[in-house]
Amino acid sequence: MTAPGDDLDRIMAVMAAAFDPAFGEAWNRRQLEDALLVGNCHYLLIASNGEVPETGAEAAGFCLSRHGYEEEELLLFAVAPGHRRRGLGQTLLARLAASAKARGAQRLLLEMRQENPAEHLYRNFGFTPVGRRAGYYRVPGGACFDAITFACDCQTIANCRKI
Repeated sequence: MTAPGDDLDRIMAVMAAAFDPAFGEAWNRRQLEDALLVGNCHYLLIASNGEVPETGAEAAGFCLSRHGYEEEELLLFAVAPGHRRRGLGQTLLARLAASAKARGAQRLLLEMRQENPAEHLYRNFGFTPVGRRAGYYRVPGGACFDAITFACDCQTIANCRKI
């Protein structure tokens, strides 16, 4: 799936606002473009009103996922700080589950650094830890954090929130 430049700009703007540079987790534009060229990567945008943003309008959040057979891996997920705590993350996650399910996914996977504040959102939607890699993430300051892998049945998420 290729994305129009406008959508790439909106994803990059949300990522710049939402990802703390101290952790070095944001992707650059080339990484994003390359992922979308592969064909099994998909993205969703959300506006501040919970709808798909109009062309040229600001996005409040986005997600990027990669489909593989009966699983979909959430690669990137962000809501800009000024738009948090309004249910947009929940809506975006429910839409991801529905679209992944439509592509044949039965399970969603994600990997995140320990102490990621989004963990409560994922757990509230039924994600449970299924693995851990000690010291996997090294941040620019030299600290190490474990990587935690979470999984959830797509139907569980789709039933949690109205889409």
